[in-house]
Amino acid sequence: MNAPLFTGERLPAVEPEFAVDRERHLAAYRFASTHAAGRTVLDVGCGEGYGAALLAEVARRVLAVDRPEAIRVASEHYRRPALEFRVFDIARLAKLEERFELVISFQVIEHLPDPSGFLAGLAACCAPGGLVIVTTPNRLMSVSENPYHLREWTAPELLALGLPVLPTARMLGVVGSERILAYERARGEAVARILRLDPLGLRRLLPAAVVERVFPRLARLVRRRLGAGRGLPEVTAADFSVREESVEGALDLVLVATR
Repeated sequence: MNAPLFTGERLPAVEPEFAVDRERHLAAYRFASTHAAGRTVLDVGCGEGYGAALLAEVARRVLAVDRPEAIRVASEHYRRPALEFRVFDIARLAKLEERFELVISFQVIEHLPDPSGFLAGLAACCAPGGLVIVTTPNRLMSVSENPYHLREWTAPELLALGLPVLPTARMLGVVGSERILAYERARGEAVARILRLDPLGLRRLLPAAVVERVFPRLARLVRRRLGAGRGLPEVTAADFSVREESVEGALDLVLVATR
């Protein structure tokens, strides 16, 4: 099997430096699993596939779609009777010609040039009475730059984006425990120290090929330094919750809508 590596764009299921990030990502999948039992599920932008595999433990069927390189890794590592991985262009969701009772897309919309069109595509794949769930980083709580993100939103901004397409949309948030928030603050301070080496912002002029090599190395370096200096939190599922209150302080925003 090919070992999935952190690319800066997709989060792997392994690599201990990213345990906090992974549990944060899985919190949304655990929330989705409470709505997935016995249902058909579409996971759009499934990445390495560990979240889709979690859903397949309770869902009647899970179709997980992404780009070829992600699907190749996911297919090698996760096999479940109810789980299918498929290469598909997520910008063309209306062409999928299937409807699902639960449609999810986690940490994807911030990468896309047409977020409103993407939400419309998700809605088109959702059966009447079904549920759409979308997550994305909360801009108010982002502690570092991500060159792969074209846009990040606050809760009111994301809700304003979603309501014209999904009129029943409401906002929840992935909230971290106090020790996770302390870790995130420390990570932000470490990133700020690095960025002070580039006061003119010349990093934004780097070719994409250079960014693809440098960004994941810096992300890993920051986390390793935190692990050596302060110790990585012994993170568990209990360190994250999805709830409606205090959304402005959530690490990730969760848009939920009934079709």
